[in-house]
Amino acid sequence: MTADGLLRRINTKIAHPARIYDYLLGGKDNYAADREAAEQLVKVSPGTREGVQAHRAFLRRAVHHLAAEAGIDQFLDIGTGIPTQGNTHEIAQQVNPDARVVYVDNDPIVLVHGRALLSGSPTGMTTVIEADLRQPDTILLDPEVRKVIDFDRPVAIVMAGVLHFVSDEEGCYGLVEQFKAAVPAGSHLLLSHITLDFAPQVSKEEFTKPYDRSSAPMVPRTHAEVERFYEGWRLVEPGVVEVVHWRPEDEGQGAIPGGGHAWAYGGLAVKP
Repeated sequence: MTADGLLRRINTKIAHPARIYDYLLGGKDNYAADREAAEQLVKVSPGTREGVQAHRAFLRRAVHHLAAEAGIDQFLDIGTGIPTQGNTHEIAQQVNPDARVVYVDNDPIVLVHGRALLSGSPTGMTTVIEADLRQPDTILLDPEVRKVIDFDRPVAIVMAGVLHFVSDEEGCYGLVEQFKAAVPAGSHLLLSHITLDFAPQVSKEEFTKPYDRSSAPMVPRTHAEVERFYEGWRLVEPGVVEVVHWRPEDEGQGAIPGGGHAWAYGGLAVKP
């Protein structure tokens, strides 16, 4: 489908997580409904913008670790969001120009910008498809995915900031298990997830209200609930921790200005 055709499918009156995230990162690919939801979130948690930036920084550090230290050269990035600086393929291909990356998102605007901006290295491969993580078979059997990813070799499954938009009723744990089952030993799961563990004074209803009218309501989870996604795989040190504490590059990266929190856990695990 052409870019114009994709743009006509975008419902600008309903906030979408990818566009809310884009606004909080200072991007321009968002609409009034997205900005309104984002500002409501900032009112509930004044450190939201800093938290989102910390979330993004965690992704960059974890992808660099995968490419530089774990030797991973294939990445399946599900729920990627609108392209911004420090995308998975940019980080991975800086380390290994032959790295291959597939981006998956269910928002047409991601495809529009992805196709325009996701130019990878000459030797690596980068592509973007429109699909929903709630349909693992659709993703795993997609011809574009199969063209880029060799599922007989280790793969990094990247689910950064996306699983908190999938409810327990939708079978979030079972969905992740299907992706985990599709990759061989030595594969990794990179995951980050919103939590309210650091904000006992904030109710779940208050925190999630800005997303109630979005295309995907939010479901914060506890440390134990997030750790469950890695079940059966070996956690990479330091385990599942607040994203700012996952291997910060310097002392300043391990904190949010003003002593706040990133409101998110992150971690890596490897398939035995």
